[in-house]
Amino acid sequence: MIRLAVLLVVIVVGLATLIINNDSGRILGLQSDEFGRFIYLLPIALMLSAGIWGSRNIGETMRQLMIWFVIILALVTVYLYRQDALAVGNRLLAGLVPGRAAVVTTSDGGQEIILHKLLNGHFEADVSVNGQTIEMLVDTGSSMVALSQQDAKRIGIDLSGLTYSMTVMTANGRGRAAPVTLDQVAIGPIVRNNVAASVAEDGRLDQSLLGMSFLETLGSLQMQTDELRLRD
Repeated sequence: MIRLAVLLVVIVVGLATLIINNDSGRILGLQSDEFGRFIYLLPIALMLSAGIWGSRNIGETMRQLMIWFVIILALVTVYLYRQDALAVGNRLLAGLVPGRAAVVTTSDGGQEIILHKLLNGHFEADVSVNGQTIEMLVDTGSSMVALSQQDAKRIGIDLSGLTYSMTVMTANGRGRAAPVTLDQVAIGPIVRNNVAASVAEDGRLDQSLLGMSFLETLGSLQMQTDELRLRD
């Protein structure tokens, strides 16, 4: 009880001194922030010292101190390298989860999206279209973003008001498509507004395509053996 009272007094006096000083000048020869760190470290040091002093088994106490030292060191390491760990986690998930984009920071401070090739040899991405997530096939051979009937309906396009005035070639042969403008298309941090697109006739497109009306706005599009890199 006495130890707790002493710790509380130290903390209260230290905080009161910081408040009165109002972050100006020095306190006991220390800058305000340094004095603040000293205040919250002092009770910890006192508690550890009291534990060692009152312990009957110095060996056991030292073992416990070493365990806490390792725990604190591990926590500090995780905190310092949290961004690197997050980047590694994103890369791992991108490789395991089809369509998941890994966002990495380049050497010049920019952001780059990495897509991994699927077993079928194609690149797919989860693309946000007008706020809805759609799984799209990345297709540089498509002149614009192309939506299937199901995906167009999902993002709120009125199919009854479309005019199928465009002739397009799809995997199911020649067909017709209706021109539309999408309010927003985004993949990771890359966001584009008012993107030209088309809606294919029913049954003509099995999967929506992320075409050149979006891809041509990128800073770079680099395809490697099993990766596709998109840079804003």
